[in-house]
Amino acid sequence: WRLWRWALCLAPLLRYAAGERDRGALKSSVIRRTLGGVASTQLEPWAARYKRRLLRSGLYAEALECIAAHRRSRDHLVLLSASPNLYVPVIAQALGFDECICTEVQWRSDGRLDGRLSSANRRGAEKARCVNTLLAEHQPLLSYAYGNSPADLEHLRLVSAGTYVN
Repeated sequence: WRLWRWALCLAPLLRYAAGERDRGALKSSVIRRTLGGVASTQLEPWAARYKRRLLRSGLYAEALECIAAHRRSRDHLVLLSASPNLYVPVIAQALGFDECICTEVQWRSDGRLDGRLSSANRRGAEKARCVNTLLAEHQPLLSYAYGNSPADLEHLRLVSAGTYVN
């Protein structure tokens, strides 16, 4: 019933295409225009369905094996994502991560989604800042990170073993 709201995203998408390259602003705009005002109780079942679908058929077997190997080694697992906290934390919990850091969105006092970002967009330099903070806090002998976009290269350089995948 909210599909028509995608038409409202045309203006921010055109601004982005025209050179206004702030991905955080674009993300916030799209979330506000499509999901703004929705109650958290309406979004939670959607996030649970998305998690089930992702775990059933959306992850590479090699990735799941790698996560399991890190858990067996008792590594501190942190899911660090530029995606919003609308669904990332439930995925992190399902996969057995110890911690989840992702782009955070604002909620209204009535429990409805505002959609503006309440954190920096966890991408590029911001993701590298988060990795530096984690390394300083935990001081691991070895650290591992995985990434799948050119924006991840910055944080992959900070760890003992950075792996660029897919």
